Amino acid sequence: MGREQLEALVKVLQAQLAAGPDTVATGTWDIRYDKDRNAFYFDKCEFGGYCEERPAVVSVSGEVLDKGGPLLG
Repeated sequence: MGREQLEALVKVLQAQLAAGPDTVATGTWDIRYDKDRNAFYFDKCEFGGYCEERPAVVSVSGEVLDKGGPLLG
């Protein structure tokens, strides 16, 4: 990530904190940047790759593109 993306990530995280305790970033184990989508993935997989939820996706502008959610059921 470059400086622009890091600054965007800080803004996204600040907005998530300001939104309260139950946000798309809550429960995140890993944050990845996707250059093609220009978005951050808030991954909820635990160590060893165990996943029950697909990641939340938030654009660098702060728009929630995908809230994430259960993989099963």
